[in-house]
Amino acid sequence: QGTRDHPPAHMALRDRLLAAVVACFKRHGAAAIDTPALELQETLMGKYGEDVKLIYKLQDQGGELLALRYDLTVPFARYLAMNKITNMKRYHIAKVYRRDNPATTRGRYREFYQCDFDIAGQFDPMIPDAECLKIVHEILSDLQLGDFLIKVNDRRILNGVFAVCGIPESKFITTCSTVDKLDKMPWEEVRSEMVGEKGLSPEAADRIGEYVQLHGGLDLIERLLQDPKLSQNKLAKEGLGDMKLLFEYLTLFGITGKISFDLSLARGLDYYTGVIFEAVLLQQENDHVEEAVSVGSVAGGGRYDGLVGMFDPKGRKVPCVGVSIGIERIFSILEQRVKASGEKVRTTETQVLVATPQKHFLAARLKLISELWDAGIKAEMLYKKDPKLLKQLQYCEDTGIPLAAIVGEQELIDGVVKLRDVTTREEVRM
Repeated sequence: QGTRDHPPAHMALRDRLLAAVVACFKRHGAAAIDTPALELQETLMGKYGEDVKLIYKLQDQGGELLALRYDLTVPFARYLAMNKITNMKRYHIAKVYRRDNPATTRGRYREFYQCDFDIAGQFDPMIPDAECLKIVHEILSDLQLGDFLIKVNDRRILNGVFAVCGIPESKFITTCSTVDKLDKMPWEEVRSEMVGEKGLSPEAADRIGEYVQLHGGLDLIERLLQDPKLSQNKLAKEGLGDMKLLFEYLTLFGITGKISFDLSLARGLDYYTGVIFEAVLLQQENDHVEEAVSVGSVAGGGRYDGLVGMFDPKGRKVPCVGVSIGIERIFSILEQRVKASGEKVRTTETQVLVATPQKHFLAARLKLISELWDAGIKAEMLYKKDPKLLKQLQYCEDTGIPLAAIVGEQELIDGVVKLRDVTTREEVRM
């Protein structure tokens, strides 16, 4: 099916993860919104480039052609346009659907969660963009997933590169989606796809190759600003100027150590108009290897200034920039780690089990557990009239419940409860 069932241990891990992500989004002042899983097909078509074939289209429902949402960005743009909202900072965590070839071991499914953070509104250049990158840095640092790198580029720089390499504008988008494969394929294969499938001349492909294999920081931006060909292109010059500004802000945030200006980054979606970024986890092969290898993208995003205008009857534009955290990919990594370490994941947050050492004490347990629930304490009891005490304590150990509140004949006479620490077996009367 390419989808999966989520057992309690997975859900507990997911909750822990999502809590960290949501805490970060809220820290940055974002409000939560929700949009429907179903959208009109026309809302989604023409927004995703070659990925449009991955949209789940539903059958005609009496004249309405609907589809399942492919991401959370396009519905957000539609929502802004419909409600005439020109200014918003939001987050949205929900399922999206893709008719993809699933790779479940790598966290690729047909139904999966996305965690999006977006800033919509007319602001001074690169300030919201820098905040989106700071958020990615914060989340990946908080989750302690290991070493990571955030690649940054700009669609205007890429389009400028294509223009100076002699590519006609009609082929910019398809060339872009081929360049986007550079993180998965060597340059030779990307080049042969450009020439063989996309109809570029070998000379043009070679000229593109000289640029798209470059990566660095401020020094590379300065070098490209002096490049005799690129500096003559208006789009590329604009993009490089903004990239320089972005790196100045990222320096102030103190995060440039994890950021790379990478000209091979293209991101396949049609709607990006400016800065684009993608975070990858790095993995040391062994101690003797200098170069770290990427283990896949865990976050991505960019600027999409034209998308809201596509849904506005008058074409009014609302500039937007956003980031999506690939939570399913991160789940997969965490699950593998937990499995490898043999660590047990607590599947409930129960604080105390109400237990009894004798028979005929169900009424006492029910009264006590009711008091605990009413007081906001997370409590459980076994659903048996007369369970054995050993069985009740074993349940605590199996599920990781830290405390047992024991009430028996003597406790009832004395008006106390015996509180037992399940791990240390220490007991106190209260």
